[in-house]
Amino acid sequence: MTMKTSYCCSVVVLLLFLCSLKELQLCVADPTDGFTQLPLSDDNFVLQKPYNVPLSARYNDRDGVRSFWVYNHDKPFKHDSGTRPRTEVRIQGYDYSSGVWQFEGYAYVPKGTSGVTIVQIHGASEGATTLQLRIYDGNMKYYKYNVVATDLYDKWFRVNIIHNVDEGKITVFIDGEQKFVVNDQGPGDLYFKCGVYAAPAGSSNYMGSKWKNIKLFKK
Repeated sequence: MTMKTSYCCSVVVLLLFLCSLKELQLCVADPTDGFTQLPLSDDNFVLQKPYNVPLSARYNDRDGVRSFWVYNHDKPFKHDSGTRPRTEVRIQGYDYSSGVWQFEGYAYVPKGTSGVTIVQIHGASEGATTLQLRIYDGNMKYYKYNVVATDLYDKWFRVNIIHNVDEGKITVFIDGEQKFVVNDQGPGDLYFKCGVYAAPAGSSNYMGSKWKNIKLFKK
């Protein structure tokens, strides 16, 4: 075999490899495959913030990016609440108690934000929530327990949460990759929330997150 022939064979093998790799990438299923996107308008986004400050002091919506922030010493969202400080959006109009539902959004968490829930499923037969995804020192955890993803500070990352109520399963994807599967906390009046909600312990003084391209899907 001549040097020229050997070179041509190597090029062909490389091209075949690259084509196979591209086909493999195209075959990887997206979390939203098989789901129907639901319409969302401003009426579906209900804001909660510390009761003693104006919304503009803890939230803004600019160029499609929703920014949420809160301080560890802030008041709860209403006078008679014993909960921790929060600035969150509650997705209204799509409460559910059965079926298969999916939340999608792109999140950004600045370095230093720690001990805070950035997205959750509210409602359960046991406790107030069936899922909380928290940031601790740049890593995402299921509540304060299992590590879901790492090294998330100062970057946009895609979050997909699939809740199969009938099977009692929740699946979390980060940047399209399945990262975590867990049993839910039982049936209830369920809905999605995102933003910042201080954890019971270990919260930083300042907690912030940004969200864009928030979507809901259903099977």
